[in-house]
Amino acid sequence: MNIKQAKQEITNTLKAYLAKDPLGNYLIPPVRQRPILLMGPPGVGKTQIMEQVAAETGVGLVAYTITHHTRQSAVGLPFIEKRSFGGKPYSVTEYTMSEILASVYDLMEKTGLQEGILFLDEINCVSETLAPMMLQFLQCKTFGNQRLPEGWLIAAAGNPPEYNRSVRDFDVVTLDRVKRIDVREDFAVWKEYARQKGLHGAVVSYLDIKKENFYRVETTAEGIQFATARGWEDLSELLTVYETLGLRADREVVGQYIQLPRIARDFANYLELYHKYQKIYHVDEILSGSWRPITLRELRVAPFDEKLSVMGLVLSRLSEAARETRRQDTLCEYLHAALTEFKGALAAGKPPRETLESLALGRREDLKRSRDAGQLDKSRQILAQLEINALEDYCRRLTEEGLTSGEAAMEAIRGWFGGEVEKRSALAQETKAQLDHAFAFLEETFGQGQELVIFVTELTAYPDTSWFVETFGCDAYFRHNRELLFDDTRHRIREEIAAAKAAQEARHD
Repeated sequence: MNIKQAKQEITNTLKAYLAKDPLGNYLIPPVRQRPILLMGPPGVGKTQIMEQVAAETGVGLVAYTITHHTRQSAVGLPFIEKRSFGGKPYSVTEYTMSEILASVYDLMEKTGLQEGILFLDEINCVSETLAPMMLQFLQCKTFGNQRLPEGWLIAAAGNPPEYNRSVRDFDVVTLDRVKRIDVREDFAVWKEYARQKGLHGAVVSYLDIKKENFYRVETTAEGIQFATARGWEDLSELLTVYETLGLRADREVVGQYIQLPRIARDFANYLELYHKYQKIYHVDEILSGSWRPITLRELRVAPFDEKLSVMGLVLSRLSEAARETRRQDTLCEYLHAALTEFKGALAAGKPPRETLESLALGRREDLKRSRDAGQLDKSRQILAQLEINALEDYCRRLTEEGLTSGEAAMEAIRGWFGGEVEKRSALAQETKAQLDHAFAFLEETFGQGQELVIFVTELTAYPDTSWFVETFGCDAYFRHNRELLFDDTRHRIREEIAAAKAAQEARHD
């Protein structure tokens, strides 16, 4: 299955394992809660889906790359304990708590979460001395004489032997005690993820054109050469920061992430074209509605790949604008909820500045707890930090203006919060104008051609632009979407008529 299907299956398994009857007993006894074993090629996102599952289900996450551990760090150190059996004293070997299990208990202590996922990566590449202990852990959920607490799912990941020479095969006894999920690379699923994460437009548009270069592992005379999903995502992060700093990534930089020379070389060449298209077609002018006639004429006669690249540039910029609007919209929701709490506290007679400080401190503790639990992605962390900064800024302003009464403080904060709402409206208006200009440009360039179909389809597929259109509307989008649906319906009816005619002719024959 692909990584998206695997994520859903892990989520379902976790929910099933944590389900309890009215008496508080697990519906599936812990002894029958098999560890999950994810098997698949490297770099397809096995680790990331664990982070996503933990965040979306609200459980803790402890992750280890098990090849970094020795037998002692995984199992614990032995010590001699005095015991009495049948009235006779004996010396018995006990073990200190495993570092891995200690991390689980430490997370439970820090966050208050009693349930979670223990993720062990590269499980089938452990050293010879550690292998028996890991097999015991998968089978019995114990390291030495210490047991993983109930409510914790063991998830392990490994690579097939063709990708790693250090792989050890699991025996039937072990495999019969795990829930094995085989995953494979899937560009369509990764592209959906890339849109959601806002990966660099050059990476997404290049792979859209050359899907065959998304994931490749080749054995050559120089050794194993590869391009993986992980490599593309990490390269995307670097390209974004490089552009912020005014730096350019050359072929050597690309090759540090995409370690298959011909693909690295091909993408580096495309990246140069991508930057060139930004200058030639003046995307800023298109989105501001002030494009030049020559821009329109050049794009109209450009090769199809070039048209796709330019539309990718436009879509990337629109997605960024929609994402910023969505972030401000969510921030306003967060602040509104916080200020509702603030108003309630004032009604109860609590002082305004101390109340705001308490709210900000509580949000900061929530942020730390989520970070410790492994539940935070980049987007959620930014939003949490923006909310905390706003509350702390309100608190500072109250002090500077000497506002101590609840009524005066509430009135001032309403005004400051209104500034955030106005910012949301301004961002929405700017994004809506960019959308309208983009449609106007593409309509004038391509008429009702297939390029418009692709553009509307991609706008729908990008989460932030789709959210924006649904929330704030876009007449041109709805018009083209209706036409697209009409064309689809007409095509389907024609196919049904053709099928009916063929069936009728077959009966006559």
